[in-house]
Parts: sequence; C-alpha cells; structure tokens
Amino acid sequence: MRKRILITGASGFVGSHLISAALDEGLDVYAAVRPSSNIKDFESLPVHWVNLSMADPQKLQAELEQNQYNFIIHCAGSTKAKTQRDYDYVNAELSVNLANAAARAAIPLEKFVFVSSLAALGPIGYHDNNLIEVNHVPRPVTAYGKSKLLAEKQLKEIPNLRLVIVRPTAVYGPREKDIFIIIKTIASGLEPYIGSNPQKLSFIYVKDLVKVLLASLQTTTPIGSSYNVSDGAVYSKYALAEITKNILKKKTFKFHLPIPLVSLLGAFMELIYTFRSDAPALNKEKVAELNAENWSCSISALKQDMNFIPDYPLKKGMEETLLWYKQNNWLT
Repeated sequence: MRKRILITGASGFVGSHLISAALDEGLDVYAAVRPSSNIKDFESLPVHWVNLSMADPQKLQAELEQNQYNFIIHCAGSTKAKTQRDYDYVNAELSVNLANAAARAAIPLEKFVFVSSLAALGPIGYHDNNLIEVNHVPRPVTAYGKSKLLAEKQLKEIPNLRLVIVRPTAVYGPREKDIFIIIKTIASGLEPYIGSNPQKLSFIYVKDLVKVLLASLQTTTPIGSSYNVSDGAVYSKYALAEITKNILKKKTFKFHLPIPLVSLLGAFMELIYTFRSDAPALNKEKVAELNAENWSCSISALKQDMNFIPDYPLKKGMEETLLWYKQNNWLT
C-alpha cells in the first residue's frame, strides 16, 4: 500500500512542483488548497484535492484522521500581507493549528515538515567570515521573517510532533513570480539595483528544494531539526543578471537607485494600498530585505544528514527556468 502524503499550499509555486515529484516517488498525494485556489493547470494530475479547516483545530483533526496521512509537508503560507498580525495568523497560528491536529490525531504520521525560510534567521554583515548556520542567532528584518521564526518556535513546543524545519533561501524556477519580475525587467533591457553596496546572495532551484523536502521524509533526524537550503554557492549582487543576460543574449542599461528613494517609493506603495485587501509587492520592509548585505548560508547539516548534493547551480537552473518562461509565453 502506498504511503499517503498531505501537501499544503499545493497550488503554489513550491507546492505544485512538490506534487509532481511526490507522484514520481510513488506516494499517494493529497493536495490541500483553498476553495478559491486556481488548480486548472494541475487538475489532470492523479491526486486527491482536499480543503482543510485550518482555523478549526478540532475539525482539522477529524479531517486528518479521515485520510490517515503518513507524511505532511506544510508549504502553505503568506509572503505578502499588510501587518505583522496578518503574517503571524497565516504563517504561525494556522501552521500551529495543523501541527497540533497532526500530533493529536490517530494517524500513522512519520514526519511533519515545515517549510520555513532563511528570512526567519535574517541576513548577516557583508564582511562576516561565517556563513548563516542553522543555529545562527535570529535577526529577521521583515514581518514575514518574524512570522516564520514565531512559527518555528511554537512548532518546536508541540509534544510528540515528528518535526523537521526546512529554511530555503531565495527559490526560483518555472512558475515563480517574484524573481520573475527581475528577469522580465532584464529581458526588457533594464537592469536596476537598489543602492550600490556589495552583496552576497544565495539561491536554490525549486527542484533541488523539492529533493530536500522529499529526502527529509526518509531521513532519521532528531525531532525539531532545522536545515538551511541553498545550492551551496555564494553569488555577487550582479550574478543573477549576468547569467540571465548571457542566456537571453541581451544587453541592458545598468543603474543604481538610491536607497532613500526606493524606501520612499515603498512607503508610498504602502499608502496607496491602505484601503485595499491585497498588499504591495514593494514596501519599506521589502526594500530592507532586498538591500541586505549577506544571505550566504551553510548547508553542511543538509549534506551530513541527508547526503544532499545540489543538482542545479544558478547557471543551470536559470537555463531551465528561462526556457520554461519562453515556452510558456511568460517571456517573448
């Protein structure tokens, strides 16, 4: 009998890639989505689509018991919200509801994998000689990062939860929409940067992240173990653009925007969105995150515990990503 896996946020960027990989692994996939989620591109996949009562722990426990899951990978979360409270509710409170229900439910649960973020730890200084380790003292610079850190702390307090925490750095790949904004701008011939300060950046291709998530299900690790995830390399501020330009054979006009100007624009966008239900792609916190000096992280724990070897350095991952964008008419 195939083992059952519940994937939350299944219609999202990472979740949708995880569905395909889990099916390839022979798992019986249950994909949790909101009633409003657009799944038309994935409806043909042989998965069970489910809606979960994330705000109702008692009902949620019954839903988990109904399908007897062996694994849960919690990908669902909010990357854009208007207040710290909004982030905390989705990324922490609802995550804890699911985890509590899983810990209490009469199900054969072997692993509960929480997809956190390197943002929960925050960046370090440019001249810091050490990489961001899994036990790095957390200093998140955004409300999003703070909400993920809160979730991590609260999840670790749940008794009898077979927890694994995975913290990816910037994730890119087919169907990703945020880094795509940068790629599309470069494809148009413009190459803007926030400030002229040097930066150290890290990336992870979505297929490598998915490989880690599935490997975490089969690896014997101490309960509550955390893993930072990147491709193991450290990139300059200009690396993504240089690789993209070379692949697309594009020339660009490179320019640096003053940080105060972009911060002012972020504040203006927040003001515009005051009476809207959604949140802007750029705000003051996002500017701080994009301008952070050093996001280079260590994956030594990942290599040691899961024998992780990245398949996709940035150049290889971008070649595959840009091809997908072109084939699917995201880029012309």
